Amino acid sequence: MIRFALVMTCVAPLTLALVPLHLLARRFGWPIQRSLPQLYHRILCRLIGVRIREVGRRDGHGPVLILANHVSWLDICVISALTPVAFVAKSEVAAWPLFGWLAKLQRTIFIDRQARHRTGAATAEIGARLRDGDAVVLFAEGTSSDGSRVLPFRSALVGAVHHALGEEAQAAIGVQPMAVTYIGFGGLPIGRELRERVAWYGDADLIPHFIGVLSAGAIDVTVSWGEPIAASAATDRKAIARDAEQSVRRMCAAARRAGLRGAIAPRPDAAPVAQTEAQFKPA
Repeated sequence: MIRFALVMTCVAPLTLALVPLHLLARRFGWPIQRSLPQLYHRILCRLIGVRIREVGRRDGHGPVLILANHVSWLDICVISALTPVAFVAKSEVAAWPLFGWLAKLQRTIFIDRQARHRTGAATAEIGARLRDGDAVVLFAEGTSSDGSRVLPFRSALVGAVHHALGEEAQAAIGVQPMAVTYIGFGGLPIGRELRERVAWYGDADLIPHFIGVLSAGAIDVTVSWGEPIAASAATDRKAIARDAEQSVRRMCAAARRAGLRGAIAPRPDAAPVAQTEAQFKPA
């Protein structure tokens, strides 16, 4: 609890300092409205003690639909620390105290999973964001997992690509797989017994899990970028989801095999990718 208190003592003033600036940036349309959340989450990861190893790179700086696996609320901080993005989240998140407010500030797209008739509106909003040049992260499993496996990717929201392309049948937008793999907790390699300390899924309570993560001291995570998938208006969304799921499975498996000391093994069907390690050291 002492470490948790120290981390929160730093996080609170950081949030209070950057939120007004972010609100002004959104009000007046300043370009920094996209980069401020990245700065915030980089500092947050450093304070928590998250050490990020990044394998590969995001495809350019234009619009891209990122299809990722989902393990924990911490995924938001990790991914945001690497690149400016908007997230797709379940509508319940909007009502969460503090977390929902911060999600709204980051221009999160909220989806009502209980009302399937609203899926069309959600995909249209994702498409509009892509047309505006945003990178949008979709946790394609539809829920979080225990981190030991990748759940099947759902294809419904991948239809956002078609909305983004509209009537331009020859146009294409990038879809890029991303794998988030937690490999270390408290300086130890993550096995089944420690994975529960990072993974947030099922009926686990948020606040106790949040306190446990901030008290851990060091969390190691590998974020792997897959080969972009060109998607045109004629591309089958189910094929996109299937290809992205297979790519994420391979990258997660490679990250787990490499562990804390090894390098990420490149996929056999892809050219070698650059590997960098973000210097987010424990506070």
